[in-house]
Amino acid sequence: MPDARPADGMAARNLFPSKIAIPAPMAQGRRNLSKRSQDWRWSSPDSVRRSRRAPDAASNRLYALRRKSAPYVFLAPYVLVAGCFFLYPLINAAILTFYQTNGPKSRLFVGLSNFIFVLGDPELYTALKNTTIYAIFSIFLQLPLSLGLALLLNAREDRLKGFFRLVIFSPHLVGPVFVGVLFGVLFTPHYGLFNQTLQALAGWGLDQRWLEQPELIMPALIVTSLWMYVGFNMIYFLAALQNVDPNLVEAARIDGANAFQVFWNVTIPAIKPVAAFVVIMSTIGSFQLFELPYTLLKGTYGPKNAGLTMVGYLYKNAFESGDLGTGAAIGWLLAFIIFLISLAQIRVSGALRKEA
Repeated sequence: MPDARPADGMAARNLFPSKIAIPAPMAQGRRNLSKRSQDWRWSSPDSVRRSRRAPDAASNRLYALRRKSAPYVFLAPYVLVAGCFFLYPLINAAILTFYQTNGPKSRLFVGLSNFIFVLGDPELYTALKNTTIYAIFSIFLQLPLSLGLALLLNAREDRLKGFFRLVIFSPHLVGPVFVGVLFGVLFTPHYGLFNQTLQALAGWGLDQRWLEQPELIMPALIVTSLWMYVGFNMIYFLAALQNVDPNLVEAARIDGANAFQVFWNVTIPAIKPVAAFVVIMSTIGSFQLFELPYTLLKGTYGPKNAGLTMVGYLYKNAFESGDLGTGAAIGWLLAFIIFLISLAQIRVSGALRKEA
């Protein structure tokens, strides 16, 4: 039987052809790969390092730029808000001081006449006197009471400490308008709580008209502010007392110091920065007083302007009389007075003095 298998040479040629047909895309890829390998083989090490270093340098510059610009990006919202609600009104108020206005669009340039008018107006000195009296009594009555309550709460270690802290602070949460309306009712003749309490304790005072007699308006206003602001200042003092180093207190007691000596020689120096801050902020708040007396006196300034404050004097000229230029001049004068008083308090208290 004849052998049907092909010869060995022909079989080898058929099984292993000398040229294999490669698809066009694969062939193109092989040529590109070969070309890249030749380019890499003939490229110098310096060029390779430069090609690797260039993206790294660019990314480092971009990262450094992002780090440098990040603070400005975070500050941008505050700058925009401050520019819209602080800088623009400040500049506009400075411009308005040189004009006499009758409405928002009617302006007449008068130079320094607004300042001359304000400084020669007797109501300015009435408002300044009332505000100064209120500020003095606020500092010398509110702050000792606030510190005393803070000392009492700081000495407590039971669960009721937080409750009493909230109760004492809560009058500040309702706002001066509500407090003014509330105490306007409490000072009502015959039916008010203050008059009935005086009648029950002392046998007189039922017909007392607190808000109609000039000499009683300021005491009524001071009593009202005590109820509202004592708890607010107490929070600052309480936070300061809780940060007093207990080791210093214990060392003073071991040395034989009594409670008053510990308070005067250890506690007071420790809370002095907070006390200076509270005094300055209370003074600024006293000179910015407006809503409380305005609502307490039912939209008036009392007989003989006994309840007129500096901000009330500004409101009276700017909005009731319609002269925004005069109101702007009063505002700048008030800002200058507050600045001088605050600067004097800072110098006296030594709040900016560096410790050795």
